[in-house]
Amino acid sequence: MNISSGFDGGNITCLSCEDPGDIRLEIKKDNQSHFYQWFYFRLTGAKDTPCTLKITNAGGAAYTEGYEDYKAVASYDRDTWFRVETRFDGKELSIHHEPEENAVYYAYFAPYSMERHADLVASALGSPLVDLLHAGHTLDGQDMDVLKIGEDGDDKKVCWFIARQHPGETMAEWWMEGFLDRLLDEDDPICRDLLRRFVFYVVPNMNPDGSRRGYLRTNAVGANLNREWVDASMERSPEVFAIRGLMEQTGVHFFLDVHGDEGLPYNFISGMEGLPSWNDEAEAQQQAFLDALLQASPDFQTEHGYPVDPPGEANLTMASNYVGETFKCLALTLEMPFKDTVDTPNQIQGWSPERSRRFGAACLNALYTIREEL
Repeated sequence: MNISSGFDGGNITCLSCEDPGDIRLEIKKDNQSHFYQWFYFRLTGAKDTPCTLKITNAGGAAYTEGYEDYKAVASYDRDTWFRVETRFDGKELSIHHEPEENAVYYAYFAPYSMERHADLVASALGSPLVDLLHAGHTLDGQDMDVLKIGEDGDDKKVCWFIARQHPGETMAEWWMEGFLDRLLDEDDPICRDLLRRFVFYVVPNMNPDGSRRGYLRTNAVGANLNREWVDASMERSPEVFAIRGLMEQTGVHFFLDVHGDEGLPYNFISGMEGLPSWNDEAEAQQQAFLDALLQASPDFQTEHGYPVDPPGEANLTMASNYVGETFKCLALTLEMPFKDTVDTPNQIQGWSPERSRRFGAACLNALYTIREEL
């Protein structure tokens, strides 16, 4: 048997794999950081063999609640991912599976490679509505891709959508696939009307370096990008520095930052209640979007989520708070689960790439519903 992770987004260290019933592994930390939780690796040579793969340092992971009532994903072709029996005892995360093929991949969630990211950008550029803006480079020298969708106009408002500030939250870029596929469908009347009213700026992946390196939460030098929006710098967080600069040029009338949450088995929105500028108008806009998203997707809910920030105490280093306060616009954070949705479960796949894609498409209905209010 062999364990490997030397590929785009891979992360694991194999301690021993002689005994298929006691394969021992460790997750590697993000560089210059205490964060770790994401894993992605391949097991070969274990066809038709019952295996127990134990991640021995899971108890020290960044969000151990993320391993409670959780099932890892597996795939033979890296296209279709399914859930496998997984147990967490507070110290070790044990994956129990009998592979049907000689090579099987396991991951924390269905991976989204930088190669697939390149395909996503190339596919979007097949539309005459799309222009690619090169915002700069990451610390590893990768491109920061920004898709500008729609034509400028004096009366058109600007919508920004970003995803995957935290690279291990791969469901965010799966969401982007569904969002972009629908937005660029010229036969979709809702999207045609949205593009008549708005110009879209879309960043499918805010953290290419962390994505390729197989990190959970940070970039190449250990910066949590969603805490860099006030003091972004070219030395530590060029990704945020570049996008923030573009926003200053374009202005922002609507902003959505797409994430995944390790612990909560729900799709939910983290809102603007803690902003110093929070007022009745902002509250009405936010509530209108929440109501519209409830109508757009049964996978969304508003009963469960993060605690609401007290008035004036929002953390402005976070993207949605920074953008909402700076541009006085509706700016929200969307969270999706690593697990499954409690209210709308899927026993085979849990929350999945396809469900993320469909949710991305559904969010355009919600934006259309509040189009007159932005």
